[in-house]
Amino acid sequence: MLNKIQNNGIVLAFITALISGFAVFVNKFGVGLWANASAYTTAKNLSAAVFLTTIILLIGKISELRLLSKKQWVKLLIIAFIGGSVPFLLFFKSLTLISATEAAFIHKTLFIWVGILAYPFLKERLGTIQIFALFVLLFAIYISGAPAQWSLGIGSAMALGATILWAIETIIAKRALVEISATIVAWARMFFGSLFLILWLLFAGEIASVIPTSLSQGLWAIAVGAVLVGYVISWYSALQKAPAIMVSSILVLAVPITAMLDGAIVQHAFPIKIIDPFVLMLFGIFLITKFEYLYSKFVGQKEVLSA
Repeated sequence: MLNKIQNNGIVLAFITALISGFAVFVNKFGVGLWANASAYTTAKNLSAAVFLTTIILLIGKISELRLLSKKQWVKLLIIAFIGGSVPFLLFFKSLTLISATEAAFIHKTLFIWVGILAYPFLKERLGTIQIFALFVLLFAIYISGAPAQWSLGIGSAMALGATILWAIETIIAKRALVEISATIVAWARMFFGSLFLILWLLFAGEIASVIPTSLSQGLWAIAVGAVLVGYVISWYSALQKAPAIMVSSILVLAVPITAMLDGAIVQHAFPIKIIDPFVLMLFGIFLITKFEYLYSKFVGQKEVLSA
C-alpha cells in the first residue's frame, strides 16, 4: 500500500514540475506589467489565497480548520512566514542586485538543501545511488544555464537565503502533512503568507502599488493566481505521499519545461541545448525514485528512502 501511495506522490510531483515550468514562463510576462515585483507577488498570492479560501468553503474543509490544535496552527503560520512571504521578498530583491540567470540557478539547488535537511529531520536516508543522483541533477542544472559570471555578493546571499528558507519550509510542511490535509496547508501558506506580504508593503509604504492600475494587470494577477493554486495543491499533495527528496528532485524538470515553452512560443524554435540536461535530469530522477525500489525487489531489502 505504501508503494502505491508513494507512486501517486511521484506522479503528483511530475504534475507539479509541469505546472511550475509553466508558472515560471508566464511570470516573466506578468512581472513586466508591474513596476514593483513585491507588489506583483503579493497580488498574485492574494489571488491564489482567495481561490483557495473558496475551495475549502466549497469542499467543506472548515470543519478541519476548527479541529486544528494550537500547535498545528503554529506550524501553519511558520510555513506561511518562511515559505509564503519572507523568501519571496528576499528572492525578488535579489533579482534587482544580480542576474536572473544567477538567481534562478541558485533557486534550482532547492533539492540539495532538502536532501541535507531531510535525513536529520525526516529520517529520509540516502544511499550511494541517491547521492550520486543528486550530483547528476546538479550537473544537469549547471549545463542547462549556469551564469557566465557570478556576483557572489549580497544579492546571491539573498537568493540563497530564500532557497534555504523554502527548503526548511518543505521539511516543516512534510511533518505537518502527516496530520493536516494538503489543501489546508496550501491555503494557510497562501492566505497567511499574503497577509505577511501586505504587512511588509504597509511597512515599506508601498501598499498602494498592490492595487491593479489596469485591466490587464488585474486579469494577469487572477490568472497567475489560479496557476499558483494548482502548484501549491499538487506540491503539498505530492509531499504528503512521497519522500521530500524525491519530490524536490523531480521539481528540477521545471527548468526544461520553461525552456521548451519559451522556445515554442517566444523564440519559435526548439531549444536544442536543453536536450542533454533534460535527459540527465530524467536519469537522475530515475535513480532517486525507482532504482532502489527495483533493487529491493531482487535482493529483498527495504527501500532506502521512506515517506
